[in-house]
Amino acid sequence: MKTNLWLFSVTAACALSVMPAAQAAEWAAPASCGAEPAMPVLDVSTVARYNASVDKATEYQKAAKIYHSCVVKAASKEENAISNEARERITHVHEGSQLVQKRIAGHFAQISTVLKAGSKKFSSN
Repeated sequence: MKTNLWLFSVTAACALSVMPAAQAAEWAAPASCGAEPAMPVLDVSTVARYNASVDKATEYQKAAKIYHSCVVKAASKEENAISNEARERITHVHEGSQLVQKRIAGHFAQISTVLKAGSKKFSSN
């Protein structure tokens, strides 16, 4: 049993060591959303406790809806910022690539002009 536990520990440690850092941390809602509401403890052992549990569940539902709305808004804002940054970086790379393509096309045009002139020069002899 100890061997299996040791092997599991080594395997888990190796797996965690190769996991990219960006995936290791879970995204968290901003503090402005407040704390995530805790699921209430429900007790349905009597009618009175059941009714109290229904009230707790309703309160939780309201609080969770408000919290979720804040989280969605914050996540959307962050996703849009990431998307905009990526778009800007892609545009920069694309523009650089197009400049190289135009430069090389210009080189080929020059080569063609020189070789045509040379061909014409030697074919007239």
